[in-house]
Amino acid sequence: MNWVVYMVKCDDSTIYTGISNNLKKRLDTHAKGKGSKYVRARLPFKLIYAEECKSRSKAIKREIKIKKLDKKNKELLVKLYNEKKELS
Repeated sequence: MNWVVYMVKCDDSTIYTGISNNLKKRLDTHAKGKGSKYVRARLPFKLIYAEECKSRSKAIKREIKIKKLDKKNKELLVKLYNEKKELS
């Protein structure tokens, strides 16, 4: 089962980072206000980044690395991610 590290940009322009093994279901949960308290208080949001990982352990480790980045570097990661998607 693949896991995903994802980032969403909240209504107040903050970035939330999380993991899931079912991204669509997790985003639906956030949208209904039943997900994390952080996102619930800052609805609506937009998915800005998703990175697949081969295991939950690897996803957690990647999530921790991303959460340690400042906002500027998170935005740079998102920019590079989107540029890579456009080239594919």
